[in-house]
Amino acid sequence: MITDASSDAGRPSTTDEPPLFATMSTLRAMRRLKADPVPDELLERLIQAAVWGPSGANMQRYQYVVVTDREVMAELTPLWQRCVDSYLATTGKYPPEGMDPAAYDRMVAAIRYQRDNFADTPALIIPCYQFPPPRIEEEGLRASAEALGAEATNRMARTQERFMALAEGSCVYPGVQNMLLAARALGLAANLTIWHLFLEEEWKGVLGIPEDMHTFAVVPVGWPLGRFGPIRRRPVEEVIHRDRW
Repeated sequence: MITDASSDAGRPSTTDEPPLFATMSTLRAMRRLKADPVPDELLERLIQAAVWGPSGANMQRYQYVVVTDREVMAELTPLWQRCVDSYLATTGKYPPEGMDPAAYDRMVAAIRYQRDNFADTPALIIPCYQFPPPRIEEEGLRASAEALGAEATNRMARTQERFMALAEGSCVYPGVQNMLLAARALGLAANLTIWHLFLEEEWKGVLGIPEDMHTFAVVPVGWPLGRFGPIRRRPVEEVIHRDRW
């Protein structure tokens, strides 16, 4: 069990915490992977964990593309490299505010390692989701506007695109987190990325994903070259606002 109480590691300080807490507190983004294949039955267990995640209105409209074929991975490799290079040239050019530059340099080195060795990635998991067409009749719209009020209704109309994106994401990302936790519990390395969205149409073309299906992540999975270890996060007392901001 975990006993280190250092706040920047964000780890529990007692020895009687459920095992899940130890799993969460060592869930690093693992980008250096062995080329050894991951058995299909383990990949299916990861998808099972994802399927156990919450689903808005229990619609369960998710689909998961699992890539292990070397030829398909070779087609995706130049797309991944372009996406990573775009990220490192823009958002990823500088460390986030408050992050130790040396730690950021180590993270960038791992990102570059993953970019340069992407063709050897044992498996990729691409979570997809799409809401069905809405079933809203005029009477329902009137009742909704009455419940919200005119100002909020107008605001909702202006932010509908963001609302739909967040609604779909809320049906996908809890399952992805389940997947990452399951990978950690099974001794597998994984990390959540969305860089493929820079070239989403090209990724969908290679993978045969329907044009109207939305992709939400690319999760590389494999056996770790490095070691799992404590994650470093902000202390809880810095992020809690009790009752009001």
